[in-house]
Amino acid sequence: MAIRLIITLTAAPGKGAEVLRILRDRCAEVLTEPGCEQFEVFGGGLDPDRLTLLELWTDQAALDAHAAVNAARAPLPAGLFAGPSAREDYLYNRTR
Repeated sequence: MAIRLIITLTAAPGKGAEVLRILRDRCAEVLTEPGCEQFEVFGGGLDPDRLTLLELWTDQAALDAHAAVNAARAPLPAGLFAGPSAREDYLYNRTR
């Protein structure tokens, strides 16, 4: 069953545009991974330092493989985020 992740990120004050640019580059990279159906970042319309990352994986095995690849990636530059991210995981059943 497909896995949907919704991740909310808060950039350090004034860093939202920089985080968005870096994550857009990362999105293009991750989309090439097996089992990745969606990996998109959205900037906040009212708060440019609030971002949302939407991920859709074909199954848990694909997400686990992504986690292994992600652990080997270089970390994002320090000082870009104001606190931890919030992640919600869902089993994905499209309703329309």
